[in-house]
Amino acid sequence: MSDGENGHRGNGSVAIDASENPMHRLTAEQIEQIGKEFDELHEQVKADLGDRDARYIRSMIALQRRLALIGRVELIASRWRVPWAVGASTLGMAKILENMEIGHNVLHGQWDWMNDPVINSKAWDWDTASTAEAWRHSHNYIHHTYTNILGKDRDLGYEIMRIDPAQKWHPVYLMQPLYNILLAMLFEWGVAVHDLDFEAIRRGEKRMDQVRKEMKGILGKARTQIVKDYVAWPVISGVVMTLIEAGVLAARTRANGGRRSPRLQAQRVARKLRRKRSQSRGGVVRQLVERRSFREPFRRTLTADLAANLMRNVWSYAIIFCGHFPDQTYTFTEQEVKDENRGAWYVRQLIGAANIDGGPLFHVISGNLGYQVEHHLYPDMPSTRYGEIAPKVREICGRYGLPYNSGPFHQQLGMVQRSILRLAFPGGRPRPKPGPYQGPIVRGKGEREAPTLTHAAADGER
Repeated sequence: MSDGENGHRGNGSVAIDASENPMHRLTAEQIEQIGKEFDELHEQVKADLGDRDARYIRSMIALQRRLALIGRVELIASRWRVPWAVGASTLGMAKILENMEIGHNVLHGQWDWMNDPVINSKAWDWDTASTAEAWRHSHNYIHHTYTNILGKDRDLGYEIMRIDPAQKWHPVYLMQPLYNILLAMLFEWGVAVHDLDFEAIRRGEKRMDQVRKEMKGILGKARTQIVKDYVAWPVISGVVMTLIEAGVLAARTRANGGRRSPRLQAQRVARKLRRKRSQSRGGVVRQLVERRSFREPFRRTLTADLAANLMRNVWSYAIIFCGHFPDQTYTFTEQEVKDENRGAWYVRQLIGAANIDGGPLFHVISGNLGYQVEHHLYPDMPSTRYGEIAPKVREICGRYGLPYNSGPFHQQLGMVQRSILRLAFPGGRPRPKPGPYQGPIVRGKGEREAPTLTHAAADGER
């Protein structure tokens, strides 16, 4: 398939040439009106926030904590395969919810209006290797301010990958199919060091005392994460399982009059460890050692924690890359946004992001970043409102001849991986982009027609 083929029409659009940036087809009056309409939509939602929104985030936090506790309890018995698989999956889901729907969104300030002492962007810390302070700077400020501006948005390929033909090619990109896989598996650690800005350090633009301060924060958070997942919880599993088995073995020993069961005696013979029988206490200790009552739960819980973190990392990588780097999204030069007003900022956010089609469960576990377009328009809006405003955003897109980028998960991820493979090599051309949105206003479950804005649609005439 050539670089110019396969324009995507699954979102109700007709493919157009990538050079036709839709922002260039709008008049100054239209751009200003778009800004007013999107500002008013934001204010409408802000005025409507209340108890149901607060109940949602508190119930989501409670659900996540229950899942985490259940997963930890299941992993006490992780020496057996079924509890290991169930516990790792439960813990993985808890980590995904904490990372995507809770941590990411709370740190964006989506719930600051509640004035809760814990659920706010300044107090919250999340279960990942990145410090909250570094994330707020690199993501909330840099990425959401300079979205898809070449040379300014450091999330554009995360400084290590070429994901747009406009990026200058370098031989190091030949390795990007390999380190793309490593980034997916170790995503939390890549994010953790992202705000260090190695290019600025290399150019001498960043003071070393600031680098040392940030490194101290990263290392402190890394130590906390490593100790928690790979030392403390495995030790707890080992200790609890040892105590449980010690109680069971002691009860059996008393029931047998201090003698071992025939099966345990046979094991001792097979291992040539026959010794003089000791009384119940010494026998129980020896049996615990033979059964590896501490070592097995410790080791298996450690591997389950590793699997849960891997699940969270790969899922976060997939959702974030699908929302930013498929063929449908536009990039911009600094010259194009030099005199950008509020309306132009909205248009850049709109056409620089892409949605992922899915049902209610998918949107929850993706942190509602399946609505990446709405998230980039309103990063401080509670994530549960994105599905509610999506029909209005599509209506505005259709009225002003703008694209509304969306597609199924497999399509978005496939386009991203294809770009990563192709652009590892020199050259490459922009692929066709979606044209003006012509699809249905309501696309997904749980969506509904949004209330009409107070000014007439005619005010936004094309």
